[in-house]
Amino acid sequence: MQPIVDTSLWLAHKRRALANPAAGADFLMRRAAEELAERLGAVERKFDRAAVLFCQTPAAVEVLATSGKVADIVRVEADAAFLGDGAGGDAAGLVAPLETVPFEPESLDLAVSLLSLQAMNDIPGMLVQIRRALKPDGLFLGAFAGAGTLSELRECLLAAETEFYGGASPRVIPFTDVRDAGALLQRAGLALAVADVETVTVRYDSLFGLMADLRAMGETSALTDRSRRPGTRKLFARAAEIYAERFSDADGRVRASFPIVWMSGWAPDASQQKPLKPGSAKISLKAILENPGGR
Repeated sequence: MQPIVDTSLWLAHKRRALANPAAGADFLMRRAAEELAERLGAVERKFDRAAVLFCQTPAAVEVLATSGKVADIVRVEADAAFLGDGAGGDAAGLVAPLETVPFEPESLDLAVSLLSLQAMNDIPGMLVQIRRALKPDGLFLGAFAGAGTLSELRECLLAAETEFYGGASPRVIPFTDVRDAGALLQRAGLALAVADVETVTVRYDSLFGLMADLRAMGETSALTDRSRRPGTRKLFARAAEIYAERFSDADGRVRASFPIVWMSGWAPDASQQKPLKPGSAKISLKAILENPGGR
């Protein structure tokens, strides 16, 4: 299978962004970290050993460390540059190739991944590896950019390129739908699988403000089949005009959508709740509907 994402280029973009930080450009990661804290807070248990997989910043480690629920944290990154002088927070650091989970089977109680799965070519394989590394009743929590991310930018670039060249090349990677995410969790063998989506809408003065943030995030195009034709100033100026025509608010600012898909699943364990067998209910749905106040 030909890879969709050039992961070497994606990592190069991330390294460039790390070397040239821009204030506020990490808003999606900060939002994801806040949501991670809430979701972890709702889990009424503690974890002996956790792995934070390819999150690029120490944000997820900091959430786990301050939660008081995790005894030992290992941060895994694809490049030592992301670890900085240390792993960040109270964590050990480990460098491993992207799309690998470098742990023995049944060695983790918790695995976390924030905003990197969308750049992986084999998401099902990554989830299978996570499932294998989790101990029975171990938890996976993950978030990634889902279907509809940058839909406005995609539409405007396609329209502008079609005007200029009579055709267009993809410039935004395809993203996984929330329904497919739930199916992927089940396919990986994770139990009690849940997938949901939260859309973050951000407003900019123009398309160029959005593109500056994407560059600062390290999230400019890394498609394997990306256009090799350099984007001209005229092309992006026309795309900005189309963006303003189609996606601006009353004050003239434009919108950019970032649907974040959240996934959670547990490694199967005999102690987990199981659905009742068909026909084993003590009372029928028909009886409840006919006598809603009865017992």
